[in-house]
Amino acid sequence: MLLILVLLLSGCGGSAPTNSAANNSAAASPAGPAPSPLKGFEADLQYIRNGQYTYVWVFSRKDGKPLEPADSIFLRANAPQVVDWVTTDEGKKVIAGTNFNLEEGNLEALKKRYVAEDYSNR
Repeated sequence: MLLILVLLLSGCGGSAPTNSAANNSAAASPAGPAPSPLKGFEADLQYIRNGQYTYVWVFSRKDGKPLEPADSIFLRANAPQVVDWVTTDEGKKVIAGTNFNLEEGNLEALKKRYVAEDYSNR
């Protein structure tokens, strides 16, 4: 009698019955290829975009050389409104994220020294 009671209680677990055929077919059919993980510049750009900034700028030296500490000082001094800076592309570019329109600030001074690319709406 006790054995029957245990079997009855264990069968009434409260969970809905599962359809193993439906579960197997869902697992067998792929939803599509998984996107490849972003690397390098694209990953760094996505990091800044995830910050939900209104303006995203990419700065690089006009001679194509890696940025030096003096470049960092100049950029930060002339764009103090930038919230996030990410150095990327083997140190040759820096991505800036801000909610301030740099065109209303020192963008012209920055453009005299650097290549400035607006990635805000890309």
